[in-house]
Amino acid sequence: PLVAIGMYELSRRREKGLDISRRHAFDVLRFPFTRSIATLGVVLMGIYFAWLFAAQAIYELYFGSAVPASIAEFARQVFTTPSGWALIIVGCGVGFLFAVVVFTLSVVSFPLLLDRDVGVVTAVITSVRAVIANPITMAMWGFIVASALVIGSLPFFVGLAVVLPVLGHSTWHLYRKVVEGAERL
Repeated sequence: PLVAIGMYELSRRREKGLDISRRHAFDVLRFPFTRSIATLGVVLMGIYFAWLFAAQAIYELYFGSAVPASIAEFARQVFTTPSGWALIIVGCGVGFLFAVVVFTLSVVSFPLLLDRDVGVVTAVITSVRAVIANPITMAMWGFIVASALVIGSLPFFVGLAVVLPVLGHSTWHLYRKVVEGAERL
């Protein structure tokens, strides 16, 4: 979400009929809300480090602190042993929970911080409420985002040059529909 801030800005400018040349994607660095966006970015970075810690703990739970001799040995351990399959299942489950938390906290927070003069707490609460109010739509959007990122990453991450702008623009429109839709109620 933090990477897409420039795309949110271009989408916002397009919506208002303003110039949308690429140089305006970096205008967000001069806005007063940059501190709030950076704060939320730091929170997400903290969650990322917590996920890394959890992944290391799960690995050590199943394999101890021994480092595999090679990537091939690691792959053999993971795919051919009961401990490896347990690692895959538990690791994916825990990773999914981290992904749900990050998605819930940020799905509309970053666009909201860019669009309106609100604080980080208000933006995060709005994002959580949006996910709770629209669980199926948000779950589908999360699946679309995850799928698009996987597909964009396959050709040596080159596809992300196409996927990230599309996701950024689409997320802006999702934000506008969800937040404005809630305000009309």
